[in-house]
Amino acid sequence: MSYELAINNSADFWLKLDQLVTTSNLKIDRPKGTSHPRYSSLIYPLDYGYLEDTRSGDKDNIDVWLGSLSGKVVTALICSVDLEKRDTEVKILVGCTYQESREILNIHNIGFQSAILLVRDEVVAV
Repeated sequence: MSYELAINNSADFWLKLDQLVTTSNLKIDRPKGTSHPRYSSLIYPLDYGYLEDTRSGDKDNIDVWLGSLSGKVVTALICSVDLEKRDTEVKILVGCTYQESREILNIHNIGFQSAILLVRDEVVAV
């Protein structure tokens, strides 16, 4: 694949993620400041929830972290692997600053988990 084709595909990828987010109902089930239901020492630094009526690899709804920036624009993705659960997941970061994205990444790099952060090069208002 040529570099130019990869750039065009990348832009289309982010725009399609934006469309998925803006056409879905975002349900926050773990508000900022609350603790994880099974791991009480994990306090959510941002709102965490999911896109209703979507499906991720684990057959649940797609997980979303909601940051402090205005608008429902996808700013990054977290791709994680969990050896204990023996699965991988993608989490969409919506309206997250770079600092918020790094904080979320740290949460997904604990214990049996490892994750990478894919940051959108250029955020376009939708």
